[in-house]
Amino acid sequence: MVTIAARELMDGESVLVGVGIPNLAANLAKRMHAPNLILVYESGTIGSNPSRMPLSIGDPCLVTGAKSVCSMYEQFAYYIQGGRIDVGFLGGAQIDKFGNINSTVIGGYKAPKVRLPGSGGACETASNVKKIIVITPHEKRRFIEKVDFITSPGFLDGKAKWEALHLQGGGPYAVITNLCTMKFDPVTGEMMLTALNPGVTVAQVQENTPWKLKVADHLEQNAPPTDQELKVLRSLDPERIYLG
Repeated sequence: MVTIAARELMDGESVLVGVGIPNLAANLAKRMHAPNLILVYESGTIGSNPSRMPLSIGDPCLVTGAKSVCSMYEQFAYYIQGGRIDVGFLGGAQIDKFGNINSTVIGGYKAPKVRLPGSGGACETASNVKKIIVITPHEKRRFIEKVDFITSPGFLDGKAKWEALHLQGGGPYAVITNLCTMKFDPVTGEMMLTALNPGVTVAQVQENTPWKLKVADHLEQNAPPTDQELKVLRSLDPERIYLG
């Protein structure tokens, strides 16, 4: 998942990184094929060049050599809500066939089975960033035909309704799992299988997706990590905090 996510990041793009696997993917991309990738962290650092893997968005290594440091308010008001970020990583407890993300409740809102942390800055990111990438394990409990609650909008119940809202962002772009890559039908906004990971079959993906998943006409294969990608990844995470 890390290398596949890293390859989705283009040189010169700005990316709102986050923590965990997206953090590893963005730092891998910057050291491999995208040296001019602009790393943006929610704590207020713009254009970070961390000499090591930052452990959180508040890690001091994000400040040294950064192009700019501002307050969290300024970053949300001027960069994210200003529509100046190209790529954002999001996650959640549930995601549905139109890329809507739930990180608020499992079950009904008033009497949920589980109450989750909520949006944080996720709703602003989903609504204002040009491309949203989700990285998540491919499990039936996470992939739901219709999420219990929309914390961060994807294409709602279809592209037409989403377009009527005139949101500034470009909506969900890719969902990267341990089985495959899925993108979105440009007309309907429905999630679509576009590439399989090595050794994975369409049947395995469908078995872990609780609705009939669309399959792209030209289904691709994701290449395995290269030796150089693995070398860089292991240098970024020598204690295998994220790699496991």
